[in-house]
Amino acid sequence: MTLDTLQTTTSSIKVLIADDHPLFRQALRTLLESDPALEVVGEAGDGREAIRLVRELRPDILLLDLVMPVASGLETLRELSTMSCSTRALLLTAEVGDTDVVDALALGARGVVMKHNACELLFKSIRTVMSGQYWVGRECMGSVIGKMRDRASAPGPEPPRPTFGLTPRELEVVSTVVGGYPNGDIAQKFSISVKTVKHHLTNIFDKVGVSNRLELALFAVHHRLETGSSTTRTDKRDFSGTEIASSASS
Repeated sequence: MTLDTLQTTTSSIKVLIADDHPLFRQALRTLLESDPALEVVGEAGDGREAIRLVRELRPDILLLDLVMPVASGLETLRELSTMSCSTRALLLTAEVGDTDVVDALALGARGVVMKHNACELLFKSIRTVMSGQYWVGRECMGSVIGKMRDRASAPGPEPPRPTFGLTPRELEVVSTVVGGYPNGDIAQKFSISVKTVKHHLTNIFDKVGVSNRLELALFAVHHRLETGSSTTRTDKRDFSGTEIASSASS
């Protein structure tokens, strides 16, 4: 699958690869260069070099390994967050059971790609991130949401829970979205029509300033918007790679 439809000009999408394994970098370069819409503008073997190359080359996409020498992926993201550049970071990781992934998303990373799925999902994830969305694949979503829940429920002072102007029904819908329910199941759960569910989601997106279900789920867990009344679905999460770029119509 090519990325030609993303291009509004004749320029290609510039990609910088940051990983401390030369063979993995070479494999990624070979894969990416098979698409004429992509241009690999550089490679970095550690976080400090990645920061330097982002400053010099201004890539559109930074494929960033979390575990690197000299400066880790998180340190790299912290430094990038202080720079005035439009580079979007897409994480490359071997596992998602680490809170570093949640920290990375909080620092501005736009998505997570499992290394063992890179060949299959890399083009799709780049396309999603370049369109302004987040990419967190189906197999990552449960772990990311779980880690955010753990962090939100950690002992400490309990601040007043913000509602962002959401109605009680809208808060219930938010909880089902976090639980991974598709629109049809939400409608059945609350005995309303799918059209009404979509209307609720559109209002919710407008009120909290998100554009898709994944962003809403991350936002809800971070701000403790869940009502606690829904059960998380483990059989069918509505966060697959082809769905997270969609809005209320899922």
